Amino acid sequence: MSTTATSIPQHNVKLRRELGLFSAVCLIISVMLGSGIFVSAGNALKNTGSVGMCLVIWASCGLLSLLGALSYAELGTVVNKSGGEFSFYQAAFSDKHKFWGPLPSFIYSWVSIMYVRPAEVAIIILTFAEYSIQPISIATGMDEENVYVLKKIVAILTLGIITFINYTSVKCFVKIQNLFTMCKVAACICVIGGGLYQLYIGNTANLMTGFKGTTLSIETLPIAFYSGLWAYDGWTASTVVSEEIKNPQRNILLSILLAVPFVTLIYVLINVSYLTVLTVDEMMEAPAVAVIFGARALGHFSCIIPFGVAAATFGCALSVQFGITRLCFAASREGQMLEVFSYVSVKRLTPAPAVVLQGLLTLICLLCGDIVALIEFASFLVWMFYGISMVALLVMRFTKRDVKRPFKVPIIIPIFVLVMSTILFLTPIISNPKPQFLIGLVFILSAFLIYIPFVYQKTRFPIVDDFTKFIQMVMKVVPPENDDADEETCRRCVDDVDDIPGVIDVMLTEKV
Repeated sequence: MSTTATSIPQHNVKLRRELGLFSAVCLIISVMLGSGIFVSAGNALKNTGSVGMCLVIWASCGLLSLLGALSYAELGTVVNKSGGEFSFYQAAFSDKHKFWGPLPSFIYSWVSIMYVRPAEVAIIILTFAEYSIQPISIATGMDEENVYVLKKIVAILTLGIITFINYTSVKCFVKIQNLFTMCKVAACICVIGGGLYQLYIGNTANLMTGFKGTTLSIETLPIAFYSGLWAYDGWTASTVVSEEIKNPQRNILLSILLAVPFVTLIYVLINVSYLTVLTVDEMMEAPAVAVIFGARALGHFSCIIPFGVAAATFGCALSVQFGITRLCFAASREGQMLEVFSYVSVKRLTPAPAVVLQGLLTLICLLCGDIVALIEFASFLVWMFYGISMVALLVMRFTKRDVKRPFKVPIIIPIFVLVMSTILFLTPIISNPKPQFLIGLVFILSAFLIYIPFVYQKTRFPIVDDFTKFIQMVMKVVPPENDDADEETCRRCVDDVDDIPGVIDVMLTEKV
Protein backbone atom coordinates (compact mmCIF):
# COMPACT_ATOMS: atom_id res chain seq x y z
CA MET A 1 0.00 0.00 0.00
CA SER A 2 2.93 2.27 -0.68
CA THR A 3 2.12 5.65 -2.20
CA THR A 4 4.00 8.12 -4.34
CA ALA A 5 4.15 11.36 -2.43
CA THR A 6 6.22 14.47 -2.09
CA SER A 7 8.46 14.67 0.92
CA ILE A 8 9.98 17.45 2.95
CA PRO A 9 13.79 17.29 2.84
CA GLN A 10 14.92 16.32 6.29
CA HIS A 11 18.07 15.85 8.28
CA ASN A 12 18.10 13.12 10.89
CA VAL A 13 14.32 13.15 11.27
CA LYS A 14 13.59 9.73 12.72
CA LEU A 15 12.46 8.02 15.89
CA ARG A 16 15.03 8.54 18.63
CA ARG A 17 16.26 6.09 21.24
CA GLU A 18 14.67 7.59 24.34
CA LEU A 19 13.98 4.44 26.38
CA GLY A 20 16.75 3.25 28.67
CA LEU A 21 16.71 -0.02 30.59
CA PHE A 22 14.46 1.30 33.38
CA SER A 23 11.96 2.71 30.87
CA ALA A 24 11.97 -0.53 28.86
CA VAL A 25 11.25 -2.50 32.04
CA CYS A 26 8.45 -0.06 32.93
CA LEU A 27 7.01 -0.44 29.42
CA ILE A 28 6.70 -4.22 29.76
CA ILE A 29 5.29 -3.97 33.29
CA SER A 30 2.87 -1.24 32.22
CA VAL A 31 1.42 -3.35 29.39
CA MET A 32 1.35 -6.62 31.37
CA LEU A 33 0.05 -5.24 34.64
CA GLY A 34 -3.42 -3.98 33.72
CA SER A 35 -6.67 -3.90 35.64
CA GLY A 36 -7.26 -7.66 35.50
CA ILE A 37 -5.37 -8.49 38.68
CA PHE A 38 -7.50 -5.92 40.57
CA VAL A 39 -10.85 -6.66 38.97
CA SER A 40 -11.16 -10.25 37.69
CA ALA A 41 -8.34 -12.25 39.24
CA GLY A 42 -10.72 -15.13 39.97
CA ASN A 43 -10.85 -16.45 36.40
CA ALA A 44 -7.93 -18.82 36.87
CA LEU A 45 -9.43 -20.05 40.15
CA LYS A 46 -12.77 -20.64 38.42
CA ASN A 47 -11.08 -22.82 35.81
CA THR A 48 -9.03 -24.86 38.29
CA GLY A 49 -11.33 -25.24 41.29
CA SER A 50 -8.68 -25.15 44.01
CA VAL A 51 -6.31 -22.68 45.62
CA GLY A 52 -3.20 -24.79 45.10
CA MET A 53 -3.82 -25.49 41.43
CA CYS A 54 -4.74 -21.84 40.82
CA LEU A 55 -1.35 -20.69 42.14
CA VAL A 56 0.41 -23.38 40.08
CA ILE A 57 -1.35 -22.10 36.95
CA TRP A 58 -0.38 -18.48 37.68
CA ALA A 59 3.27 -19.48 38.17
CA SER A 60 3.23 -21.73 35.09
CA CYS A 61 1.75 -18.98 32.94
CA GLY A 62 4.54 -16.70 34.08
CA LEU A 63 7.13 -19.33 33.15
CA LEU A 64 5.61 -19.86 29.69
CA SER A 65 5.49 -16.09 29.16
CA LEU A 66 9.16 -15.84 30.15
CA LEU A 67 10.13 -18.60 27.70
CA GLY A 68 8.21 -16.86 24.93
CA ALA A 69 9.75 -13.50 25.84
CA LEU A 70 13.27 -14.96 25.77
CA SER A 71 12.59 -16.29 22.28
CA TYR A 72 11.43 -12.79 21.29
CA ALA A 73 14.64 -11.38 22.77
CA GLU A 74 16.66 -13.47 20.33
CA LEU A 75 14.38 -12.43 17.47
CA GLY A 76 14.91 -8.80 18.47
CA THR A 77 18.71 -9.15 18.28
CA VAL A 78 18.50 -10.71 14.80
CA VAL A 79 15.97 -8.29 13.27
CA ASN A 80 16.50 -5.15 15.41
CA LYS A 81 13.55 -3.23 13.94
CA SER A 82 10.43 -1.84 15.56
CA GLY A 83 7.18 -3.67 14.90
CA GLY A 84 7.67 -6.88 16.88
CA GLU A 85 5.97 -9.80 15.13
CA PHE A 86 5.51 -7.82 11.92
CA SER A 87 9.26 -7.28 11.51
CA PHE A 88 10.04 -10.88 12.51
CA TYR A 89 7.68 -12.24 9.85
CA GLN A 90 9.12 -9.87 7.26
CA ALA A 91 12.67 -11.01 7.98
CA ALA A 92 11.81 -14.72 8.03
CA PHE A 93 9.27 -15.15 5.24
CA SER A 94 9.17 -12.19 2.82
CA ASP A 95 12.00 -13.45 0.60
CA LYS A 96 10.63 -16.98 0.36
CA HIS A 97 7.75 -16.38 -2.03
CA LYS A 98 6.64 -13.23 -3.82
CA PHE A 99 2.96 -13.75 -2.99
CA TRP A 100 2.86 -15.78 0.24
CA GLY A 101 6.00 -14.39 1.88
CA PRO A 102 4.68 -10.95 3.01
CA LEU A 103 1.18 -12.30 3.76
CA PRO A 104 1.71 -13.36 7.44
CA SER A 105 3.13 -9.96 8.37
CA PHE A 106 0.26 -8.17 6.63
CA ILE A 107 -2.43 -10.28 8.29
CA TYR A 108 -0.84 -9.62 11.68
CA SER A 109 -0.54 -5.87 11.13
CA TRP A 110 -4.02 -5.51 9.62
CA VAL A 111 -5.79 -7.41 12.42
CA SER A 112 -3.77 -5.73 15.18
CA ILE A 113 -3.81 -2.16 13.86
CA MET A 114 -7.38 -2.02 12.59
CA TYR A 115 -9.20 -3.96 15.29
CA VAL A 116 -7.59 -5.89 18.13
CA ARG A 117 -5.39 -3.23 19.73
CA PRO A 118 -7.79 -0.27 19.34
CA ALA A 119 -10.53 -2.41 20.90
CA GLU A 120 -8.17 -3.43 23.70
CA VAL A 121 -7.25 0.19 24.42
CA ALA A 122 -10.96 1.10 24.40
CA ILE A 123 -11.77 -1.58 26.97
CA ILE A 124 -8.92 -0.47 29.23
CA ILE A 125 -10.02 3.17 28.99
CA LEU A 126 -13.64 2.25 29.78
CA THR A 127 -12.41 0.42 32.90
CA PHE A 128 -10.45 3.53 33.90
CA ALA A 129 -13.54 5.71 33.38
CA GLU A 130 -15.75 3.37 35.40
CA TYR A 131 -13.47 3.44 38.45
CA SER A 132 -12.78 7.17 38.08
CA ILE A 133 -16.44 8.20 38.20
CA GLN A 134 -17.41 5.68 40.89
CA PRO A 135 -16.93 8.11 43.82
CA ILE A 136 -18.92 10.81 41.99
CA SER A 137 -21.80 8.52 41.04
CA ILE A 138 -22.06 7.14 44.58
CA ALA A 139 -21.88 10.57 46.24
CA THR A 140 -24.49 12.15 43.95
CA GLY A 141 -26.81 9.15 43.64
CA MET A 142 -26.59 9.40 39.86
CA ASP A 143 -28.96 7.18 37.89
CA GLU A 144 -27.72 4.46 35.54
CA GLU A 145 -28.29 6.42 32.34
CA ASN A 146 -26.34 9.45 33.54
CA VAL A 147 -23.57 7.19 34.81
CA TYR A 148 -23.31 5.65 31.34
CA VAL A 149 -23.10 9.09 29.68
CA LEU A 150 -20.52 10.35 32.17
CA LYS A 151 -18.48 7.18 31.70
CA LYS A 152 -18.39 7.72 27.94
CA ILE A 153 -17.40 11.38 28.35
CA VAL A 154 -14.56 10.54 30.74
CA ALA A 155 -13.41 7.73 28.43
CA ILE A 156 -13.30 10.03 25.40
CA LEU A 157 -11.43 12.73 27.33
CA THR A 158 -8.96 10.11 28.59
CA LEU A 159 -8.39 8.87 25.06
CA GLY A 160 -7.72 12.44 23.99
CA ILE A 161 -5.11 12.88 26.74
CA ILE A 162 -3.40 9.58 25.92
CA THR A 163 -3.30 10.36 22.20
CA PHE A 164 -1.99 13.86 22.88
CA ILE A 165 0.85 12.50 25.03
CA ASN A 166 1.92 9.98 22.39
CA TYR A 167 1.57 12.59 19.64
CA THR A 168 3.55 15.27 21.44
CA SER A 169 6.76 13.70 22.72
CA VAL A 170 8.40 10.34 23.38
CA LYS A 171 10.22 11.88 26.33
CA CYS A 172 6.90 13.00 27.79
CA PHE A 173 5.50 9.49 27.25
CA VAL A 174 8.49 7.92 28.99
CA LYS A 175 8.17 10.15 32.07
CA ILE A 176 4.40 9.64 32.43
CA GLN A 177 4.63 5.91 31.74
CA ASN A 178 7.35 5.45 34.36
CA LEU A 179 5.37 7.46 36.90
CA PHE A 180 2.16 5.46 36.42
CA THR A 181 4.07 2.19 36.42
CA MET A 182 5.61 3.02 39.78
CA CYS A 183 2.16 4.01 41.10
CA LYS A 184 0.53 0.74 40.06
CA VAL A 185 3.46 -1.29 41.44
CA ALA A 186 3.14 0.64 44.71
CA ALA A 187 -0.57 -0.22 44.83
CA CYS A 188 0.26 -3.90 44.25
CA ILE A 189 2.85 -3.82 47.02
CA CYS A 190 0.24 -2.35 49.39
CA VAL A 191 -2.12 -5.23 48.57
CA ILE A 192 0.68 -7.75 49.07
CA GLY A 193 1.64 -6.06 52.33
CA GLY A 194 -1.96 -6.30 53.53
CA GLY A 195 -1.97 -9.99 52.63
CA LEU A 196 1.28 -10.67 54.45
CA TYR A 197 -0.15 -8.99 57.55
CA GLN A 198 -3.21 -11.25 57.32
CA LEU A 199 -0.91 -14.25 57.15
CA TYR A 200 1.02 -12.95 60.15
CA ILE A 201 -2.15 -12.75 62.26
CA GLY A 202 -3.11 -16.26 61.21
CA ASN A 203 -5.70 -15.88 58.42
CA THR A 204 -4.61 -18.98 56.53
CA ALA A 205 -7.81 -21.05 56.45
CA ASN A 206 -8.55 -20.52 52.78
CA LEU A 207 -4.96 -21.16 51.73
CA MET A 208 -4.81 -24.35 53.78
CA THR A 209 -7.45 -25.94 51.54
CA GLY A 210 -4.60 -26.59 49.11
CA PHE A 211 -5.59 -28.69 46.13
CA LYS A 212 -8.97 -29.66 47.58
CA GLY A 213 -11.74 -29.28 44.99
CA THR A 214 -9.46 -29.34 41.95
CA THR A 215 -11.52 -29.68 38.77
CA LEU A 216 -8.63 -29.41 36.34
CA SER A 217 -8.29 -32.16 33.73
CA ILE A 218 -6.45 -32.72 30.46
CA GLU A 219 -9.43 -31.26 28.62
CA THR A 220 -9.72 -28.11 30.78
CA LEU A 221 -5.97 -27.49 31.32
CA PRO A 222 -5.52 -25.39 28.15
CA ILE A 223 -8.56 -23.28 29.07
CA ALA A 224 -7.12 -22.62 32.53
CA PHE A 225 -3.82 -21.61 30.96
CA TYR A 226 -5.62 -19.42 28.48
CA SER A 227 -7.36 -17.42 31.21
CA GLY A 228 -4.09 -16.91 33.06
CA LEU A 229 -1.97 -16.10 30.02
CA TRP A 230 -4.36 -13.35 28.95
CA ALA A 231 -3.33 -11.48 32.11
CA TYR A 232 0.35 -11.88 31.15
CA ASP A 233 -0.08 -10.60 27.61
CA GLY A 234 2.34 -7.76 26.92
CA TRP A 235 5.72 -9.43 27.35
CA THR A 236 6.49 -8.57 23.71
CA ALA A 237 6.33 -4.81 24.42
CA SER A 238 10.05 -4.00 24.28
CA THR A 239 10.56 -5.78 20.93
CA VAL A 240 7.75 -3.72 19.35
CA VAL A 241 9.67 -0.47 20.00
CA SER A 242 13.24 -1.76 19.64
CA GLU A 243 14.32 1.20 17.47
CA GLU A 244 13.60 3.53 20.39
CA ILE A 245 15.43 1.53 23.06
CA LYS A 246 18.97 2.54 23.92
CA ASN A 247 21.48 -0.27 23.38
CA PRO A 248 18.73 -2.72 22.29
CA GLN A 249 21.09 -5.68 21.97
CA ARG A 250 21.54 -5.52 25.74
CA ASN A 251 18.48 -3.79 27.12
CA ILE A 252 15.73 -5.79 25.38
CA LEU A 253 16.98 -9.01 26.98
CA LEU A 254 17.58 -7.41 30.37
CA SER A 255 14.17 -5.71 30.37
CA ILE A 256 12.50 -9.07 29.76
CA LEU A 257 14.57 -10.86 32.42
CA LEU A 258 13.67 -8.18 34.95
CA ALA A 259 10.04 -7.45 34.07
CA VAL A 260 8.44 -10.84 33.37
CA PRO A 261 9.60 -12.64 36.56
CA PHE A 262 8.70 -9.52 38.55
CA VAL A 263 5.14 -9.48 37.19
CA THR A 264 4.87 -13.23 37.82
CA LEU A 265 5.88 -12.72 41.45
CA ILE A 266 3.36 -9.86 41.77
CA TYR A 267 0.53 -11.98 40.35
CA VAL A 268 1.22 -14.98 42.60
CA LEU A 269 1.60 -12.91 45.77
CA ILE A 270 -1.52 -10.83 45.09
CA ASN A 271 -3.57 -14.00 44.63
CA VAL A 272 -2.19 -15.31 47.92
CA SER A 273 -3.13 -12.01 49.54
CA TYR A 274 -6.69 -12.13 48.22
CA LEU A 275 -7.15 -15.64 49.55
CA THR A 276 -6.24 -14.61 53.09
CA VAL A 277 -9.59 -12.83 53.48
CA LEU A 278 -11.74 -14.14 50.60
CA THR A 279 -13.12 -17.64 50.22
CA VAL A 280 -12.80 -19.57 46.98
CA ASP A 281 -16.43 -18.85 46.10
CA GLU A 282 -16.00 -15.12 46.78
CA MET A 283 -12.89 -15.00 44.62
CA MET A 284 -14.72 -16.63 41.73
CA GLU A 285 -17.87 -14.51 41.97
CA ALA A 286 -16.58 -11.07 43.03
CA PRO A 287 -17.06 -8.43 40.28
CA ALA A 288 -14.09 -6.46 41.65
CA VAL A 289 -12.09 -8.73 43.91
CA ALA A 290 -9.55 -6.08 44.98
CA VAL A 291 -12.30 -3.76 46.25
CA ILE A 292 -13.64 -6.45 48.59
CA PHE A 293 -10.11 -7.27 49.73
CA GLY A 294 -9.40 -3.60 50.45
CA ALA A 295 -12.56 -3.20 52.51
CA ARG A 296 -11.67 -6.22 54.66
CA ALA A 297 -7.89 -6.02 54.91
CA LEU A 298 -6.75 -2.43 54.35
CA GLY A 299 -9.22 -0.49 56.48
CA HIS A 300 -8.76 3.25 56.01
CA PHE A 301 -6.23 2.54 53.24
CA SER A 302 -8.83 0.80 51.05
CA CYS A 303 -8.85 3.90 48.82
CA ILE A 304 -5.57 2.56 47.45
CA ILE A 305 -7.53 0.04 45.37
CA PRO A 306 -9.45 2.50 43.14
CA PHE A 307 -6.21 4.48 42.83
CA GLY A 308 -4.36 1.33 41.81
CA VAL A 309 -6.99 0.42 39.20
CA ALA A 310 -6.91 3.97 37.77
CA ALA A 311 -3.10 4.00 37.59
CA ALA A 312 -2.99 0.50 36.09
CA THR A 313 -5.58 1.20 33.40
CA PHE A 314 -4.36 4.65 32.39
CA GLY A 315 -0.73 3.56 32.21
CA CYS A 316 -1.62 0.35 30.37
CA ALA A 317 -3.74 2.15 27.76
CA LEU A 318 -1.00 4.73 27.23
CA SER A 319 1.66 2.05 26.70
CA VAL A 320 -0.48 -0.20 24.49
CA GLN A 321 -1.27 2.74 22.20
CA PHE A 322 2.44 3.67 22.12
CA GLY A 323 3.31 0.14 20.99
CA ILE A 324 0.63 -0.22 18.32
CA THR A 325 1.58 3.12 16.73
CA ARG A 326 5.09 1.70 16.25
CA LEU A 327 3.63 -1.38 14.58
CA CYS A 328 1.63 0.92 12.29
CA PHE A 329 4.82 2.89 11.61
CA ALA A 330 6.79 -0.27 10.74
CA ALA A 331 4.06 -1.75 8.51
CA SER A 332 3.66 1.52 6.60
CA ARG A 333 7.42 1.83 6.13
CA GLU A 334 7.43 -1.61 4.49
CA GLY A 335 4.58 -0.69 2.12
CA GLN A 336 1.89 -2.73 3.89
CA MET A 337 -0.14 0.27 5.07
CA LEU A 338 -0.49 3.77 3.63
CA GLU A 339 3.01 5.21 3.50
CA VAL A 340 2.04 8.44 5.26
CA PHE A 341 1.56 6.50 8.52
CA SER A 342 5.32 5.91 8.60
CA TYR A 343 6.05 9.63 8.48
CA VAL A 344 7.64 11.36 11.47
CA SER A 345 6.93 14.81 12.85
CA VAL A 346 9.88 17.07 12.09
CA LYS A 347 9.44 18.92 15.39
CA ARG A 348 8.24 16.22 17.77
CA LEU A 349 10.03 13.19 16.27
CA THR A 350 6.95 11.03 16.83
CA PRO A 351 5.01 9.00 14.21
CA ALA A 352 2.21 11.58 14.40
CA PRO A 353 -0.07 10.21 11.63
CA ALA A 354 0.06 6.69 13.13
CA VAL A 355 -0.80 8.09 16.57
CA VAL A 356 -3.80 10.01 15.21
CA LEU A 357 -5.01 6.94 13.30
CA GLN A 358 -4.95 4.81 16.45
CA GLY A 359 -6.74 7.55 18.38
CA LEU A 360 -9.53 7.63 15.78
CA LEU A 361 -9.88 3.83 15.61
CA THR A 362 -10.06 3.62 19.40
CA LEU A 363 -12.67 6.41 19.44
CA ILE A 364 -14.82 4.36 17.03
CA CYS A 365 -14.54 1.39 19.38
CA LEU A 366 -15.53 3.56 22.36
CA LEU A 367 -18.63 4.80 20.54
CA CYS A 368 -19.67 1.33 19.34
CA GLY A 369 -20.87 0.23 22.78
CA ASP A 370 -20.00 -3.06 24.46
CA ILE A 371 -16.93 -4.47 22.70
CA VAL A 372 -15.64 -6.72 25.47
CA ALA A 373 -17.16 -9.84 23.90
CA LEU A 374 -15.65 -9.01 20.53
CA ILE A 375 -12.10 -8.63 21.84
CA GLU A 376 -12.40 -11.87 23.82
CA PHE A 377 -13.33 -13.81 20.71
CA ALA A 378 -10.57 -12.24 18.66
CA SER A 379 -7.91 -12.58 21.36
CA PHE A 380 -7.35 -16.26 20.60
CA LEU A 381 -5.59 -15.03 17.44
CA VAL A 382 -2.79 -13.68 19.64
CA TRP A 383 -1.52 -17.20 20.25
CA MET A 384 -1.59 -17.98 16.55
CA PHE A 385 0.75 -15.05 16.00
CA TYR A 386 3.02 -16.10 18.87
CA GLY A 387 3.29 -19.54 17.26
CA ILE A 388 4.19 -18.02 13.88
CA SER A 389 6.90 -15.99 15.65
CA MET A 390 8.43 -19.21 16.96
CA VAL A 391 8.39 -20.60 13.40
CA ALA A 392 10.12 -17.38 12.27
CA LEU A 393 12.83 -17.91 14.88
CA LEU A 394 13.39 -21.51 13.77
CA VAL A 395 13.51 -20.46 10.11
CA MET A 396 16.08 -17.71 10.80
CA ARG A 397 18.28 -20.16 12.70
CA PHE A 398 19.02 -21.55 9.22
CA THR A 399 18.52 -18.61 6.85
CA LYS A 400 20.36 -16.08 9.05
CA ARG A 401 22.80 -18.35 10.81
CA ASP A 402 25.66 -15.92 10.17
CA VAL A 403 23.93 -13.01 11.91
CA LYS A 404 25.57 -12.18 15.23
CA ARG A 405 23.34 -13.15 18.15
CA PRO A 406 24.33 -11.63 21.50
CA PHE A 407 21.70 -13.91 23.01
CA LYS A 408 20.54 -17.31 21.76
CA VAL A 409 17.89 -19.48 23.42
CA PRO A 410 18.19 -23.29 23.42
CA ILE A 411 16.28 -24.60 20.40
CA ILE A 412 13.93 -26.59 22.65
CA ILE A 413 12.41 -23.35 24.03
CA PRO A 414 10.87 -22.00 20.80
CA ILE A 415 9.75 -25.51 19.90
CA PHE A 416 8.00 -25.85 23.27
CA VAL A 417 6.40 -22.40 22.96
CA LEU A 418 5.28 -23.29 19.42
CA VAL A 419 3.56 -26.45 20.67
CA MET A 420 1.86 -24.55 23.50
CA SER A 421 0.80 -21.76 21.14
CA THR A 422 -0.80 -24.28 18.79
CA ILE A 423 -2.70 -25.90 21.66
CA LEU A 424 -3.85 -22.55 23.04
CA PHE A 425 -4.96 -21.34 19.61
CA LEU A 426 -6.95 -24.45 18.74
CA THR A 427 -8.43 -25.23 22.18
CA PRO A 428 -11.12 -22.47 22.29
CA ILE A 429 -12.24 -23.38 18.77
CA ILE A 430 -12.43 -27.14 19.42
CA SER A 431 -13.61 -27.25 23.04
CA ASN A 432 -16.13 -24.41 22.91
CA PRO A 433 -16.96 -23.58 19.29
CA LYS A 434 -19.12 -20.49 19.01
CA PRO A 435 -20.34 -18.42 16.06
CA GLN A 436 -18.46 -15.45 17.48
CA PHE A 437 -15.15 -17.09 16.58
CA LEU A 438 -16.08 -16.20 13.02
CA ILE A 439 -15.13 -12.62 13.93
CA GLY A 440 -11.46 -13.55 13.96
CA LEU A 441 -11.78 -15.46 10.71
CA VAL A 442 -13.63 -12.55 9.09
CA PHE A 443 -10.77 -10.20 9.96
CA ILE A 444 -8.24 -12.63 8.49
CA LEU A 445 -10.34 -12.89 5.32
CA SER A 446 -10.63 -9.10 5.13
CA ALA A 447 -6.84 -8.87 5.42
CA PHE A 448 -6.45 -11.32 2.55
CA LEU A 449 -8.87 -9.36 0.36
CA ILE A 450 -7.01 -6.10 1.07
CA TYR A 451 -3.61 -7.73 0.58
CA ILE A 452 -4.10 -8.92 -3.02
CA PRO A 453 -4.93 -5.60 -4.73
CA PHE A 454 -3.13 -3.11 -2.50
CA VAL A 455 0.02 -4.92 -1.31
CA TYR A 456 0.70 -7.69 -3.82
CA GLN A 457 -0.55 -5.90 -6.95
CA LYS A 458 0.34 -2.46 -5.52
CA THR A 459 -2.86 -0.81 -6.75
CA ARG A 460 -2.86 2.89 -5.91
CA PHE A 461 -5.57 5.53 -6.25
CA PRO A 462 -4.50 9.09 -7.14
CA ILE A 463 -6.52 10.46 -4.21
CA VAL A 464 -4.06 8.81 -1.83
CA ASP A 465 -1.33 11.16 -3.04
CA ASP A 466 -3.56 14.13 -2.23
CA PHE A 467 -4.27 12.64 1.20
CA THR A 468 -0.55 12.17 1.86
CA LYS A 469 0.21 15.74 0.85
CA PHE A 470 -2.62 17.04 3.04
CA ILE A 471 -1.31 15.11 6.08
CA GLN A 472 2.18 16.47 5.45
CA MET A 473 0.88 20.03 5.36
CA VAL A 474 -1.31 19.68 8.45
CA MET A 475 1.03 17.65 10.68
CA LYS A 476 4.38 18.74 9.16
CA VAL A 477 5.64 15.18 8.85
CA VAL A 478 8.26 13.62 6.58
CA PRO A 479 9.54 10.14 5.72
CA PRO A 480 12.02 9.07 8.42
CA GLU A 481 15.65 10.04 7.87
CA ASN A 482 17.14 10.96 4.52
CA ASP A 483 20.87 11.20 5.00
CA ASP A 484 21.32 13.14 1.75
CA ALA A 485 19.12 16.00 2.92
CA ASP A 486 20.52 19.41 3.62
CA GLU A 487 20.13 20.40 7.25
CA GLU A 488 19.61 24.10 6.62
CA THR A 489 16.97 23.38 3.96
CA CYS A 490 15.17 21.13 6.42
CA ARG A 491 15.27 23.78 9.11
CA ARG A 492 13.73 26.32 6.76
CA CYS A 493 10.98 23.84 5.93
CA VAL A 494 10.28 23.21 9.58
CA ASP A 495 10.35 26.83 10.71
CA ASP A 496 8.36 28.29 7.83
CA VAL A 497 5.04 27.25 9.32
CA ASP A 498 2.96 29.96 7.65
CA ASP A 499 4.10 29.06 4.14
CA ILE A 500 4.10 25.29 4.55
CA PRO A 501 1.85 24.68 1.48
CA GLY A 502 4.26 26.71 -0.64
CA VAL A 503 7.23 24.89 0.80
CA ILE A 504 5.71 21.55 -0.10
CA ASP A 505 4.68 22.62 -3.61
CA VAL A 506 7.94 24.27 -4.55
CA MET A 507 10.68 22.52 -2.59
CA LEU A 508 9.34 19.01 -2.13
CA THR A 509 9.93 17.28 -5.42
CA GLU A 510 11.63 14.07 -4.45
CA LYS A 511 9.40 11.02 -4.92
CA VAL A 512 9.20 8.48 -2.15
